[in-house]
Amino acid sequence: MHALIVTSHPESKSLTNSVALKIGEGLVQSSSDHSFEIADLAAEGFDPRFTEADLAAHRSRATTPLDVTAEQARIDRADSLVLVFPVYWWSMPGLLKGWIDRVFSNGWAYDDNFDGKLRKKLGHLQIHLVGIGGADANTYEKHGYDIAMKTQIDHGIFNYCGAPVKSSTRLLDSDSLDPRQQFDVARNIGAALFDKHMQIRSTVAA
Repeated sequence: MHALIVTSHPESKSLTNSVALKIGEGLVQSSSDHSFEIADLAAEGFDPRFTEADLAAHRSRATTPLDVTAEQARIDRADSLVLVFPVYWWSMPGLLKGWIDRVFSNGWAYDDNFDGKLRKKLGHLQIHLVGIGGADANTYEKHGYDIAMKTQIDHGIFNYCGAPVKSSTRLLDSDSLDPRQQFDVARNIGAALFDKHMQIRSTVAA
């Protein structure tokens, strides 16, 4: 079983990227049959801008840009897709959102022939979400940010494509907690990544 772990943070040694690596470590330690690849969108220089070329491909008037098909091929090689990201303005960073905008395209993630019949195409792909936030759980619950993120990301993006969200975790208080606490949670996420009994997590402060 193979996992693609996607990160979006401008600093290579960020907590975000460290958590992604610990998830990978937990995964391979759980079974010699498991493997992972980390896609660091910032380091790789992925262009998140949805351009006229992307729109033409969406409308089936042109072929999909090559940088997009390369990302789709990476996902096609994976059994699970893990997104690890810092929470910016109660959502994901623009770079990661732009990656989704371009890569989860019409014809690959879903089929919409503008006939009113949506065909979801990613039912085989397991999704795991790990958001890293500086605020505490009370802040998310008080203002409904936790529900808003789940509605926008879990349901609005991945359910639209038919990809089941197997776990959705927020590692909070990241500005005050010892990072080692977050790393322990990350390893546990990795170790359970392909556990068929893994349940969706709610907000977690390590």
